[in-house]
Amino acid sequence: MNFHQLLQQRADLLRQARLANAAFAYQRLGDFVARLARAQLHGLVALWPGEPAGEQPWPALTALEDSQVAIEEHFLDEDIVELVDILTFLGEDVHTGGLTFRLDELESVYLPQLRRELEAAGIAVADAARPGRHPHRGRA
Repeated sequence: MNFHQLLQQRADLLRQARLANAAFAYQRLGDFVARLARAQLHGLVALWPGEPAGEQPWPALTALEDSQVAIEEHFLDEDIVELVDILTFLGEDVHTGGLTFRLDELESVYLPQLRRELEAAGIAVADAARPGRHPHRGRA
């Protein structure tokens, strides 16, 4: 492939990257929702982005209702970092003061928009594949 061919394919490559990220977000957010359901976690939470130069350099998920211990028991720091990345990808402004949301609304708020985007691009989304099985990820 030469330089000019690569430039001509740029728009298609960007579209494919967007769809790959949407598919990843759909799968991982589905995993997150399934783990919340298994752990029976719900209620209002705050997602804080973290401050790389501060006392809390990594993102944190804080229970405003229900149990903080239960959240910490079922989700690793890496899971919370991934959630911040996914919600940022979906257009949420997590980095300017955090984001408050209900755990039990993650599925109904975000998965439908991802599913619509994928299906509009001709990508079949199987419900059975949504809550993927990643036994090595997290503690749930």
